[in-house]
Amino acid sequence: MIGSVLLTAVNVIFQVAALAILARVLLSWLPMAGVQIDPYHPLIRFLYQITDPILEPLRRFTTFGMMDFSPIVALILLQVIRRVLVMALQGGF
Repeated sequence: MIGSVLLTAVNVIFQVAALAILARVLLSWLPMAGVQIDPYHPLIRFLYQITDPILEPLRRFTTFGMMDFSPIVALILLQVIRRVLVMALQGGF
């Protein structure tokens, strides 16, 4: 019972983090399409607050010129960490 609740919580947390990163990527493309985004909007600020701790440490290693690959690397790392946690919670080690 507790194990299944914990597995569900891990999956939900990692899914929300992945969706937040994808939303941030999509928001970064909107100014190129001529859409103005208010960086001080509470939802935008919240999105940055939950994704910055994941993306900022990766930027040092994943930015090449004008290209920032930190969202891709973050999504891959989140998936790997999620799988390791799920295997550990299921007793797969």
